[in-house]
Amino acid sequence: MIYLDLLDAELFRDLLANPGRLINMIPSQYDGWIVIDEIQRVPDCLNTVHQLIESKGMRFILTGSSARKLRSKSSNLLAGRAHTYHFYPLTAAELGSDFNLKNALQYGHLPAIFSQKDPQQFLHAYINTYLKEEILQEGLTRNLGSFSQFLEAISFSQGNTLTITQIAQQVGLNRSTVTDYISILEDLLIAYRLPVFKKRAKRRLVSHDKFYFFDTGVYRAIRPQGPLDSPEEAEGPALETLFLQEVIALNHYGKWGYDIFYWRTHHGVEVDFVLYGNRGIFAFEIKRSSRIDEREFKGLRLFLEDYPMAKCFYLYGGNRVEYYDDITAMPIETAFRTLPSLLMPKEA
Repeated sequence: MIYLDLLDAELFRDLLANPGRLINMIPSQYDGWIVIDEIQRVPDCLNTVHQLIESKGMRFILTGSSARKLRSKSSNLLAGRAHTYHFYPLTAAELGSDFNLKNALQYGHLPAIFSQKDPQQFLHAYINTYLKEEILQEGLTRNLGSFSQFLEAISFSQGNTLTITQIAQQVGLNRSTVTDYISILEDLLIAYRLPVFKKRAKRRLVSHDKFYFFDTGVYRAIRPQGPLDSPEEAEGPALETLFLQEVIALNHYGKWGYDIFYWRTHHGVEVDFVLYGNRGIFAFEIKRSSRIDEREFKGLRLFLEDYPMAKCFYLYGGNRVEYYDDITAMPIETAFRTLPSLLMPKEA
């Protein structure tokens, strides 16, 4: 295998000056894989890649952390000649017996976490060197100070409806700048916006998306912690985030085809997550409490009125599975370990 890392300064300069030199780095009769890492740093290399695919049938693996620069430069995106794959934080299924809910809620599931002596220090280094410095180096924003303030402010929107005007006022930026910053996070695949489930809606619903960073550990490291910041306030969104990142990864890897939403009425009655696909509708409410409180079934019960075919789950911090008519109460840790069997498409 040939591996070319565009974070290597010399290689980066050479190919930036002359992308065609890529041809000279590959033996003419080579028939193995060619890996080019951080391809977005030299988008013009894609033209040479295209040429080598067409003329010599060469095979490439192109990796990168941002599609923004490729799109902004009208790059050759190899339409019809390339498959796109996404890699996510590790899942509970991948970790198996190494899955630890308490650690996951604090440090997340980035693969490098599991080889670090100090996971917290690694996460802060990740934020400082990637989410901030890399963004500045790539020219995605010219004002690192305002972007850093924005990151902290939007961390308080984790798991909440996204009110761009309110965030803009908090950090003293205009609305369009905040909108652009959110787009940067999405293009770098480090944040998601979750839309409202509105299919055949029978009642008035809110219109704002919900916001999530892609990994619990990254979210916890960005969110400020101090005398006025209660740890408990961060734990609820952290639990939701861990569930969401698990579902997104399993859905993608398994090619299950679910679209992921949340549901909230105009009066504030909410269901945390709704999965919709040709296998059905699943609704999940996530709670930290170790006890089941049927009053917290309000959102699921209202959702069932509108969608009686839905399979509804109340995930909580206890240790028993219980059944309440059409709602299954399940320990959150059990849910993480059994999500594939809950959501996996049935055999034909």
